[in-house]
Amino acid sequence: MSILQCNKRRNSFDIREINIMSVLAIAFPVEAAVPVAQSLIGATVALMRPLLGLGVLVTLLMVFKPLVMGIVRAAVVLVVPRKSLEQRVRQHRFNGVKMVNRMANDYSRSQPSFAAELRNLAASDR
Repeated sequence: MSILQCNKRRNSFDIREINIMSVLAIAFPVEAAVPVAQSLIGATVALMRPLLGLGVLVTLLMVFKPLVMGIVRAAVVLVVPRKSLEQRVRQHRFNGVKMVNRMANDYSRSQPSFAAELRNLAASDR
């Protein structure tokens, strides 16, 4: 009986050893692949982090768009103040005079009398 028990123990030991070997046969390639997987995951996270931050920034800008636009307008008014009504009217008239003089220069060769009338119109102070 002792021989049978010894064989049974030996067989069970062999089965455990086989199970351990089969697990190790799977574990060794996985262990070799872990650094590669870690580097791929790290690269993916490194690429996704700025995209996530940009998404958060865009979301915040969309939520607070009226506030941001008000701040931008206030900054523009600080840097470039709005012209007075008189200055804007004077600028508009000056642009009109420049336009009429350009038209007169265009017509000066083909219709000199019309060009002279345009120059007189531009020179008149209304």
